[in-house]
Amino acid sequence: MTARHTVEVLLADHGTTYAAEAGIRLRNTPQPLYQLLVLSDLLSARIRASVAVAAARALFAHGMRSPRRMAAATWQQRVDALGEGGYRRYDERTATQLGEGARLLLDDYGGDLRRLREEADGDLDALRAGLRRTPGIGPAGADIFVREVQAVWPETAPYVDGKALQGAERLGLPSSPAELARLAELAAPAGPAEPPRPARQAGRGGQTDGHGIAVLAAALVRAALDQHIVDDVRAHA
Repeated sequence: MTARHTVEVLLADHGTTYAAEAGIRLRNTPQPLYQLLVLSDLLSARIRASVAVAAARALFAHGMRSPRRMAAATWQQRVDALGEGGYRRYDERTATQLGEGARLLLDDYGGDLRRLREEADGDLDALRAGLRRTPGIGPAGADIFVREVQAVWPETAPYVDGKALQGAERLGLPSSPAELARLAELAAPAGPAEPPRPARQAGRGGQTDGHGIAVLAAALVRAALDQHIVDDVRAHA
């Protein structure tokens, strides 16, 4: 079993970013970037990823797709939407954090996370620190955001966080982000749930496309969270 074949098998069934799973058509524009921030907040809690994704979908379905709409919603509306998605354990605290975070984003960046990107100027530590100023976004939430946003912010690529590296270890794959990015480019194109790839641009360490590694990193996280995925990949690789 080669590393490339292992990645091909993994991506065939699990090659979808969490953003795509939540219905976010990720682009370098304010609304989808904000939606990714909300999803990162929800995913960072100790709750099943499927529940976090369902809660994000419920919030967006109820119109809370931008920081202005999130801030304008009542606390109870946010609680109800989170509950509809099954996010009940943390719904009240998260509803408060989402409202506070939306107002902070509006005050500091006019609701546009691209301004944070410009402020960080390619410095990942600065970007992660800026994200962590958002209520509800801790180290795990910042990691999730950067892991997914590298698909459209190529200067952050290749970014493979600790949870994705756990998945790579379980599958016997390399621990080097650059090598994982190379395997992602070789293994497979985007799956049907993914939006078209952005234009290729230079990333960190000479990497040219953050989309492939974003998809692979999400698949590796799923492998880290679910032993059945690891067993299935091994059986078919």
